[in-house]
Amino acid sequence: MKPLFTFLIAALFLVGCGPTGEEHAHDHSHDHGTDHDHDHDHSEETKKLEDEIASLKKAAAEKDAKIKSLEDAAQAPQGVRLGTGLMTFDTIPGWGLGEEGKSQIGPTHGGVAIGKDGTIYTSADRGVYAFSPDGKVLRSFLDEPYTKLHDIEIFDEGGTEFIYGARNANKEGIKFNATDGTVALKLPFPKESELELTSFSPTAITVDPDGNIYLSDGYASNIIFKYDKAGKYLKHFGAKGNGPRQFNTAHGMTLDTRYDPPRLLICDRNHQPKGRLLHYSLEGEYINEVIGGLGMPTSVAVQGDYVSVPDLHGRVVILDKSNTIMAVLGHNPDAKLGRSYGVAQADWVEGVFSGTHGSNWDADGNLYVQDWNKDGRIMKLVRAK
Repeated sequence: MKPLFTFLIAALFLVGCGPTGEEHAHDHSHDHGTDHDHDHDHSEETKKLEDEIASLKKAAAEKDAKIKSLEDAAQAPQGVRLGTGLMTFDTIPGWGLGEEGKSQIGPTHGGVAIGKDGTIYTSADRGVYAFSPDGKVLRSFLDEPYTKLHDIEIFDEGGTEFIYGARNANKEGIKFNATDGTVALKLPFPKESELELTSFSPTAITVDPDGNIYLSDGYASNIIFKYDKAGKYLKHFGAKGNGPRQFNTAHGMTLDTRYDPPRLLICDRNHQPKGRLLHYSLEGEYINEVIGGLGMPTSVAVQGDYVSVPDLHGRVVILDKSNTIMAVLGHNPDAKLGRSYGVAQADWVEGVFSGTHGSNWDADGNLYVQDWNKDGRIMKLVRAK
């Protein structure tokens, strides 16, 4: 009995020493809180890691984008500095091209004119395009009667700007509103001249301060015809030949406002041994040879005391008021490519011209240059400050 009694006493003692229900519940509750805190800490740590990963990914993406941008910049055409001294320019790669980097204007054999608001007009085989200074097409005048304007000039008449054009393939001169394209005047061969010409192929046009119009038959007779502002024939002068007062392709012409009174500045493109510029009065009287040895001068544009002279050999010559050469821009060292119409856009070289045909100045002294080109090339040269 004693061993059994001892066992019962020990069992009761052990039961008394165990946790009460309340204490057990409290301990269980305490253990559960510890687990919850642990889960909360783990969740915060995970979020921190995820945030750090996201930040690293963002930084990596930005770095990749910067690398790509630098790679694209390295591969993109770079501007080229041309000229010297006061006549130093930087080319603007891709100026005037479409979103896909292709020419928007088609084959070019024309000129360039600048409106009073800075709009740049250039003539192509299929019509006339108006560009903003940053190279976006603002409007265009396509198909008849705007095709194949070999030369264009623009004049403000009573607050309205008109484009004058010489259409060699269509045997006429034309005048139309620069904003809406409304044709104001056409200038066919003047029968009143009583000349018996077998062909009439105008290549250049300009207007004097009185509104009289001068149209050069540069691809045919080399005679220059003078009309009044209403298109009435007044007179003609000049003749084809290689003599001092003759024209061997009177290809380009403008009003030379560097002199008072102004006079006609005419490109005698194919004069032998080399092309030259001539001055004639507004009455058709020979004044002088301005400069010779110019290769094949195609057109002329005046701003202030300076003249830009595109040369079909692939360059633009800049003259000052004394008609001294100040700079030569875009010279093409390859004689074949220099005067080639067939240089595809894929083969254009930044800062090197080919078949240079038209040019003009904006108010800031920047130059816009057109090449005679099968794909249609027009370039912007920004005057270096």
